Amino acid sequence: MTTTGEDHATTEDEGRTTAAGPAGPAAGALTPPPFSVISGAEVQQALDGRESEIVDLVETVYRLHGSGDSVNPPSYFLRFPDRPSSRIIALPASIGGPVRVDGLKWISSFPENTAAGLPRASAVLILNDHDTGYPFACLESSIISATRTAASAALAADRLSRGRPRPARVGFIGTGLIARYIHTHLAATGWSFEETGVHDLSADSAAGFRGYLERSGAKGRITVHDSAESLIRSSDLVVFATVAAKPHIHDPAWFAHAPLVLHVSLRDLAPEILLASANFVDDVEHCLKAETSPHLAEQLTGGRDFIDGTLEDVLSGRVTVPADRPVVFSPFGLGVLDLAVGRFVHEEVARRGGLHVVDGFFHELRRHG
Repeated sequence: MTTTGEDHATTEDEGRTTAAGPAGPAAGALTPPPFSVISGAEVQQALDGRESEIVDLVETVYRLHGSGDSVNPPSYFLRFPDRPSSRIIALPASIGGPVRVDGLKWISSFPENTAAGLPRASAVLILNDHDTGYPFACLESSIISATRTAASAALAADRLSRGRPRPARVGFIGTGLIARYIHTHLAATGWSFEETGVHDLSADSAAGFRGYLERSGAKGRITVHDSAESLIRSSDLVVFATVAAKPHIHDPAWFAHAPLVLHVSLRDLAPEILLASANFVDDVEHCLKAETSPHLAEQLTGGRDFIDGTLEDVLSGRVTVPADRPVVFSPFGLGVLDLAVGRFVHEEVARRGGLHVVDGFFHELRRHG
């Protein structure tokens, strides 16, 4: 398992902190890494066209997390009495294996932004050096967050649909930035649909997403649905990417045709729908909290038997996905995924020679001056 700061052995002199174990650097050999700032434009350039690589990276991280080679504490929600619909979330994490990095994502969700044409979420990601604990990068992270979410969804769509008829009709409920990134990652990893359905409470948003689909060269018919029911009943793969704070889909009969559901926004489905479905999550402890739909299902039933497993269980072959009922993937979103994608971006920007290093960012580097 990777070590956090409190797991490191330290000498009496904190200026000579060394990593625990024989593999750690020699005492006195540590130096702080250069600190760089990576903009959203640079993040996007580093990730453009790399969708398949990121999906593979996300699979690697899920396997590392499943094997225990990670530290992923509960997310911390900062809420505001005067802005009850808004929140800022801290996701600390540490990942081992070939990634080997610690850090923190600090992501805000202000749904009212959408009325002004701004994305709901904004974020930064801090990457910390494994050996010294010093931060070595601050990255714009709304794109990283959307990318890891979309890559996770594309991976789940592939692995959870094996052994079932491959979905030919996809439907998106909620048509913002996350929906766009999910569609991009699906298309880049080989998905093609006979029909793409679109539904959003905002007609302008639905029209904007349709325009994106047309510009992206999406094949097949594009249909804007007036109701969620119409879209769900006519889709084999349903993607929820809304800002819903509580369930707004209540009728299990809408899912009688046993679609695969990517429940990315986590709070759209009433517990009764989950109880009639096969349910997979990214991490059980993380997902069953904060009034998510799985959390509500646990409160209703008093147990967790309705959870069939994690996506990593499926990847490792420990669990088989049933073909005779709806399958719902509800990912809480793990900080270790953000770290892995952020590390990928940092390495790519460095490889291109584009890192903007802040000289002298760490100033007091001698204990006694």
